[in-house]
Amino acid sequence: MENGLSERERKYWSRTRALTFVILILWFIFSFVVPWYAKELNQYEFLGFKLGYYMVVQGSLIAFVLLIWIQNWVQDGIDSSSGYNNE
Repeated sequence: MENGLSERERKYWSRTRALTFVILILWFIFSFVVPWYAKELNQYEFLGFKLGYYMVVQGSLIAFVLLIWIQNWVQDGIDSSSGYNNE
């Protein structure tokens, strides 16, 4: 045991940390990168709206809700496989 953590706990925190980093990277993309390129995205249309406009006013909000749902769903799987779902 290193730092007082068992192998199971190290794996658990490693997987949880990796999930958090992926979610934060996706959040960054939808928060900063997509709006930055909104003008370029406006040459495409989605549901009758210019794509850049849609992604800034509606699409990013949908993406954030999906990110929350996905993170919770995956974290539940990590918790279950590590034996922490009932604690």
